[in-house]
Amino acid sequence: MGGTRCLGVAAAADGGLHQGIDAIRREQELPAAFPPEVEQAAVRAAAAPRLPDLDRTDIALVTIDPAGAMDLDQALHVERRGDGYRVHYAIADVAAFVRPGDAIDLEAHRRGETLYGADVKIPLHPKQLSEGAASLLPDQVRPALLWTMDLDGTGEGVVVDVRRALVRSRARFDYAGVQADVDSGRADPMWDVLREIGMLRKRREQDRGGISLPLPEQEMDERSGRWTLDYRARHPVEDWNEQISLLTGMAAAHLMLEGGVGLLRTLPPPPSWMLQRLRRGAKALRLDWPEDLAYQDFIRSLDPNDPKAIAMMVTCTTLLRGAAYVAFHGEPPENAGHWALASEYTHVTAPLRRLVDRYTGEVCLSLCAGRPVPDWVTSALPTLPATMQRSAQRAGRFERAVIDLAEALTLAPRVGEEFDGSIVEVEKDKSRGVAMLRELAIEAPVQGDSPLPLGEGVSLRLVEADPDTRVVRFELATP
Repeated sequence: MGGTRCLGVAAAADGGLHQGIDAIRREQELPAAFPPEVEQAAVRAAAAPRLPDLDRTDIALVTIDPAGAMDLDQALHVERRGDGYRVHYAIADVAAFVRPGDAIDLEAHRRGETLYGADVKIPLHPKQLSEGAASLLPDQVRPALLWTMDLDGTGEGVVVDVRRALVRSRARFDYAGVQADVDSGRADPMWDVLREIGMLRKRREQDRGGISLPLPEQEMDERSGRWTLDYRARHPVEDWNEQISLLTGMAAAHLMLEGGVGLLRTLPPPPSWMLQRLRRGAKALRLDWPEDLAYQDFIRSLDPNDPKAIAMMVTCTTLLRGAAYVAFHGEPPENAGHWALASEYTHVTAPLRRLVDRYTGEVCLSLCAGRPVPDWVTSALPTLPATMQRSAQRAGRFERAVIDLAEALTLAPRVGEEFDGSIVEVEKDKSRGVAMLRELAIEAPVQGDSPLPLGEGVSLRLVEADPDTRVVRFELATP
């Protein structure tokens, strides 16, 4: 669905970037390593997982992730079945390794989720598990939560089941490689089926009035001693694959609402002022957004290969800031929907990287089996929203600081230069606000000697770009 900005590093990073990220970690008191007792517990857990009796290693599952990824949460297999489709989606079974209240569990509750910044990762679980014994690596038998979902010819789900099973991924793929094979006609036929399902699910999403934000990757590169900051458009296969994850999250939410217990991911409609700010951003980037065109249709109209459109998509992540987790046991919550998706939804597909998914997966297992949800899950449900809110705030601070660092490194050699941009936000005193640079698609503070012209194009002079403080500041350039 989108919502997290991903910053990658294309070239070998110099000390400035890594030193800056190390400084951020220290400032924000983020862990540099796991405590010894957690690492030792992970070694023991990796050697003695609790394995299920059901063996589904016959399913030709594969993984598809960013190149180089080792924490593989999901493996999939899709096929045509009669007039519809069958989706097998295996999710790493973290609970097969982690016991409630053990050292790994307690540390995971402290962390909440994996943090990402440039080429640095602060993982939720020790690597012995997240990149080893629990990861769905190729040619390894692994315990998993195996989702089986049957879809009709329109892509609508008609049957869903999840149970513990042993699985084995046949191969590990990355997005760029699969997309190249699809474009050249060399791809395995399964990817054609995934495309069909992905397109059908996108059509159903549009019919509901929803939109999954196709968020790009922001990439740093060092060329001739200078940093550049660009956006990379997503490959279509990333969108098709994302639809399988969204399908699973919606199926999980349906199971929970029917069963009267669980935890949902919710998002209220945005206030009108926030949409107006986005419209000013579109104007700044010279993107056409007619007044009578809804936000969802505007996003669908954007060219994912246009750098300006990519920058607009990144700006639209502000609409996701109201997202929350809501736990319930009995009556469903009053506001259970996710505005952007126009559906009920929950997180359930990334337990190696997000704490809550271990619990939501366990709820769905119990509901499908017709047995009570374990006490260790129901007792934790009321506190999980606050735990995840804290971790999301921590992740947001880290992500924002790393992006600020990247922008300061990129702009530092250009202090004194002028840039075209637009004012997208004005503070109460009218002389301070936020500008969007057209060339670099960067938003930064700006000040002037007179009221800033909200929504208007302006010339901006870069007066500060300090990688040490991560401060970037512009002023209105006088004619």
